[in-house]
Amino acid sequence: MAWTNKTFNSDFILLGIFSHSPTHTFLFMLVLSIFAVTFVGNSAMVLLIYMDTRLHTSMYFLLSQLSLMDLMLICTTVPKMAFNYLSGRKSISLAGCGTQIFFYVSLLGAECFLLAAMSYDRYIAVCHPLRYPVLMSQKICSLMAASSWILGSFDGIIEGAVALSFSYCGSREIPHFFCDVPTLLSLSCTDTLLFERMIFICCIIMLLFPVAVIIASYTHVILAVIHMGSGESRRKAFTTCSSHLMVVAMYYGAAMFIYMRPSSDRSPTQDKMVSIFYTILTPMLNPLIYSFRNKEVGRAFMTLVGNCKSAK
Repeated sequence: MAWTNKTFNSDFILLGIFSHSPTHTFLFMLVLSIFAVTFVGNSAMVLLIYMDTRLHTSMYFLLSQLSLMDLMLICTTVPKMAFNYLSGRKSISLAGCGTQIFFYVSLLGAECFLLAAMSYDRYIAVCHPLRYPVLMSQKICSLMAASSWILGSFDGIIEGAVALSFSYCGSREIPHFFCDVPTLLSLSCTDTLLFERMIFICCIIMLLFPVAVIIASYTHVILAVIHMGSGESRRKAFTTCSSHLMVVAMYYGAAMFIYMRPSSDRSPTQDKMVSIFYTILTPMLNPLIYSFRNKEVGRAFMTLVGNCKSAK
């Protein structure tokens, strides 16, 4: 696999997802609104957990890492898409494409492992509450978060470097709103079968393994909840578990649909629609489902607002 002169001298063209019709203009504004809500919501969660000492626990530390990942993930794709749509320029440089691939793949992988760590945290909290301070100590929690970042970054470096090492001697039009690896590979004039198999193996590790951990953890949690004496406790726990599992199903289901299908079954329109779920919608839903519905987060937010008013 060698670089060609044409690879160096030519930019890629992102065809995007919206035209300038009234309907697509409305949808574009809707995406910008979702981006704004996501940016504010996740930024607020990171700052709130950092500033309020009552939230300096393992669970909230992992939530702050999830919010940070979601914030970076949506900033990797939406600003470039918006700039291209508003300016009419659809090109993206080779370096820009490589940067998008690295951050996009790294953050997806890191979030996969972090969601598994969060489900394990809930399992320990519900099923082994007395051992929780030991099994989820600050050191262990930090190690889990750091491992998620490192494993995700490792995957991003490998996939980005290999994807851009192929020769792209044909069309440079990417039928997507960002540089997605499977879509980019379809433009290569080099045999990418071995690399596609490597991606499939990586997906088994980075998608199916965390999903197995999540399913096992929440199965134990639900079984423990069933044996709870209080009906209110059962209702609250089931509501929390169902909302968490809904986000997990959206995130992992969409990622599996994109990365674990044969290239012959791919459709650019389907890929773009499904990508919206885990690059735009899920980062918005995570702080709403995991954090802002939490009473402790609500109290911390009201305390922060009260302190800001008193400071004036």
